[in-house]
Formats: sequence, structure tokens, C-alpha cells
Amino acid sequence: MSSQMIGGADVWDIRADLTGRRVLVTGGASGIGKAAARLFAECGAIVAVNHLETDSRGAETVGEFNEAGYQAITAPGDVSNAEDCDAMVKKAIAALGGLDILINNAGTPVSIEPIPFDEIDAMTEDFWEKILSTNLLGPFRCVKAAAPALRDGGGAIVNTASIASFGGIGSSIAYAASKAGLMNITRNLSKGLAPDIRVNAVAPGLVNSPWTQAWPEERKARSIANSGLARMVEPEDIARTMLFLAVNTAMTGQTVVVDCGRQV
Repeated sequence: MSSQMIGGADVWDIRADLTGRRVLVTGGASGIGKAAARLFAECGAIVAVNHLETDSRGAETVGEFNEAGYQAITAPGDVSNAEDCDAMVKKAIAALGGLDILINNAGTPVSIEPIPFDEIDAMTEDFWEKILSTNLLGPFRCVKAAAPALRDGGGAIVNTASIASFGGIGSSIAYAASKAGLMNITRNLSKGLAPDIRVNAVAPGLVNSPWTQAWPEERKARSIANSGLARMVEPEDIARTMLFLAVNTAMTGQTVVVDCGRQV
């Protein structure tokens, strides 16, 4: 292991030998997903980076990884669309030659800025449908399509939940509900897919990512002030936890909070 600076703090880097392992990371073009895809690739895995067809950052990310000497391929597709999601997962598995690890990271808050819980009129039917189809149904669709391949090698699934899963303030009531549902699905899938496939989740706090750049600075400062480590969570913090959950063969059905000690 080696240490590096993350968010102004000196932290220990974590590595594992994933040579020959096949990994699919949804929402892998930026933020947490990109950090996870890079870490798994750095550990020797060949990584399929999922992204929306219209998101140029997907191809850019894969090009960046390959130029650095890692193995990565693009896996365009929209997890909020059932047919598109199923086709994306199956194409990625075929291109990879199998699948060992699925990182279900794709998600959306829909709104750029948080919606206060008392503004219920702002959360329309379309708003709810987009969030639930992406954040809750999307991961389940990916699991369903990937399960046969994951069973072959005793694979692992890691879902991206949120501290909003536990009733904390998230970007909206709908977002919090979707992540609470994902935490429940994680627990139940760990039972339904046992003993062949392990299923865990990570619940990030406020992450320094493209998602939160537009958030009010006052709200971010308040979150940092309420954190024991006095900083935002970095995407690399979450990536290291995902790696830990992916390789620790004694863990399943767990949701690990990574929030810099924030008081929910």
C-alpha cells in the first residue's frame, strides 16, 4: 500500500490483484463511477465503462484509461430503459468474455439543485418515474441481465446507495426513497443470489463530484462542518470501498457508510 493526498488528507491507497477479472461499471464516465473504473483497471481488471450514448465523456474516459496502459472498453446504454439496459449488459459481457464484478453506480437526482422536502409539488409523476427507473429499477435490471455470467465465476455486485437511504437529507424525497429501496434490494438480493454471488452496497455522504458542483455553497459548508473529518467525500474514497466490498469474500448483504463522519 502507499499513501496519497485525497481532499487535503493523507490516506492509505488500497490495491488488489484483479488481473484477468472482468468488471462492468455503470455510470462510469465521471465522478464515483470513473474513480471506481480507474481503480479496478489499475488493479489489472479489464473494465467496461457504461455511459449514456450521448455522453462524450464515456469514450474520453476509456481513451484516457487505454492511453495510460489499462484495459477498458465502452458500454453505452441507458439503465433507465429496460430493453437498452438488458442489451448493454449482455453486449458488455460478450465483449469482456464474461463478468466477475458488477458496479451498479448509474443514478440521477434529476434536478440540478436539491429540492426541499416540503416542496412536494416540485416532485411530479415524471420526476418520480425518472428517479425510480434509473436509481432503483436500473440496478435490478443490470443484476438480472448479469446474474448468469456472475454465477459462473462466483462474482460480486456493489451498488451505490446513499446516506439518504437512512433518512438523512438527500437531494429530494424521491431520491432518498430510491436509495432506501436500493439498500433493501441489496439485502434481499444477497439472500436470493447466495451462495454464488455476493451483493453489497456503499452509502456515500456528500461527494465532491459533478453532481454536487451546482449545490449551494452554504449547504455544502454546513455538511462539511457536521462531518467529523471536516471535508467532503472524494470519489476515490468510494472507489476504494467498492474495491474492498468486491474482493472481501466474507461480506454480503451489507451497506457501508462512507461520509467522513457526517452526522445524518
